[in-house]
Amino acid sequence: MKLHPVDLKIMAPEIFRVFGTQNALLSAGGSDNCNTMTIGWCQLGTLWGKPVCTVYVRPERYTYQLMESCDYFTVSVLPADQKKIMGYCGSKSGRDTDKIKECGLTLRRGAGDAPFFDEAEWVLVCKKAYVQDLDPACVLEKDTALPFYQEGGWHRAYTGIVLEAYAAR
Repeated sequence: MKLHPVDLKIMAPEIFRVFGTQNALLSAGGSDNCNTMTIGWCQLGTLWGKPVCTVYVRPERYTYQLMESCDYFTVSVLPADQKKIMGYCGSKSGRDTDKIKECGLTLRRGAGDAPFFDEAEWVLVCKKAYVQDLDPACVLEKDTALPFYQEGGWHRAYTGIVLEAYAAR
């Protein structure tokens, strides 16, 4: 596959199809230090007249540090048959291993030097626009949300303006 720039409006139906059936890799960091992690939660839409993508990261995750220190992040959806990579990137910490190297992923860079992968079916490159911690006091559906917080802290939401979109040919 070869990634090429695409109009985000063309990708919108595909984006909604893959979440729930395929997970994605959230990546952040500069040329000297970057990491990726598997995510299953993502929100897409429009905010302040711009296309946006919101991702969620727990403070315990290594990627959290990179999300805090970088202005850009990416969401890369790999083909459905890459479950082994998705499992590895969701179970290993970037503190302990170079997941990108271990998985044999080909690193590319988008706007703001944001890291993404040539093996992806599609990629969103985002610039952070809004950050907020999820607050347990604001949860109305306790039975739905609380099972996700038996261990670990509450997620921080990162909303980024989508600056670039790529899709495989």
